[in-house]
This record gives sequence, structure tokens and C-alpha cells, in this order.
Amino acid sequence: VMGWEDMKDGQGEAEAGPLAKQSRKQRRRNFYEKVALLEMKIQRYLEELGDVIQNTIQNVEKKQTRTREEIDMELEREDAMTRDALVKKTPEGEEVDDDLPTIRDNPLDLPLGWDGRPIPYWLYKLHGLGIEYKCEICSNYSYFGPRAFERHFQEWRHAHGMRCLRIPNTRHFHHVTKIHDAMALWDKIRYESSLKQWKPDTEQEFEDHDGHVFNKKTYEDMRRQGLI
Repeated sequence: VMGWEDMKDGQGEAEAGPLAKQSRKQRRRNFYEKVALLEMKIQRYLEELGDVIQNTIQNVEKKQTRTREEIDMELEREDAMTRDALVKKTPEGEEVDDDLPTIRDNPLDLPLGWDGRPIPYWLYKLHGLGIEYKCEICSNYSYFGPRAFERHFQEWRHAHGMRCLRIPNTRHFHHVTKIHDAMALWDKIRYESSLKQWKPDTEQEFEDHDGHVFNKKTYEDMRRQGLI
């Protein structure tokens, strides 16, 4: 991108075309419009790739905290997994679809991407897709990766399970996957809500002619007995 110093009058005289005939004010305006457009594109890319950038930063920081021995052990473990997967053979009599990735194309049994091919192993590790999360409220359905696990609390399967338990699917129950824990938390929320409710029998106050203050229940009992 040309800087404003490159677009001064001295530079513009050597250029051919309409730009050389434009005034200094118009050229400055065009330059600022280009800069604003680039800034808008960068901001848009940042919004679309925000999760990827943040996950990449976390992954790099995590790797930086590892020792050399831990990195070597991780590489050896990945190599062992690859060797174990490569020695597997297709069972006899089983038909294999040529259009689908074979064991050689996908030795680690990685998830398939939008193009039908296995996603890169670094992306698989970055998103933690090898970590399994089970949700008892969703009938012990398994979710792979933290992102899928976080997102499922607002999806239909979890919402249906909460409706079956007669519990509202609110923010209070985020990260609650056990039915017993959800029921206990719901009882606690209802109990705390009941304590905050207005109770006129005990909280409403009445004053007699002598200036003594009683709650509603005590005042009515004493009035019926003729004590007030």
C-alpha cells in the first residue's frame, strides 16, 4: 500500500492517467478510503478467525511451558499411534468404498473435513477432538472437544433433556451434566428464591396505639383476643 508521502504532488506528476490530474485533496481522500477499507477487512478477518487465533495462542503458550523431555515423549507417543494404526488390516469379506478415505489415508481415524478428507492432526490436537465428554442429561451422548461440549448446552438435545426433568435450561445449569446434580441445584435455586419472596404474615408490620410494632400475624391474633 502506498504511503501518503508517495502520493505527493511531485510523485503524482510522473504518473499517467486520471490520478495525475486529480487535486491533492482528492488524492488524499482516495488514500484514506483505501486505508479504511483495509482496516475494515482486517477487522472482519479478526472477527471470523477470533477463535482460531485464540486457540493458536493458547496452544503455543502451552507448548512453551513444556520441557524437552515432555515434547519428546509426546512425539514418541504420536509415532507409536501412527505405527499401530498402519498395521491394522481391513477384515476379510468387508467391502471398502473406494470413495471414502482408507486406513492409509486416515491411519489415526481423524474426523473428516468439508472436503471428505481427514483434518490435519495438529488441528485435531488444537481443538481437543480426542477428549470425550459425556452428558447424562443427553442420555449419555458423547461430545468430542471442548467447543462441541460448550455449544451443546444450548442445542436441542440438552434442552429436551432439561424439559424432561422439568428444569429450565438457564445459565445456572451450564456445565452440569449429571441428572442428580441438576436436580439438587434446581432444589437449591427454588429454596433460595422462596427466601427472597415477600411474606406478608411475617414481614408486614402493624403499630398499635401505644406505638408497639407487630407483624401481621401477631397483630391480628392479639386484636381477635381483644388485647389491642
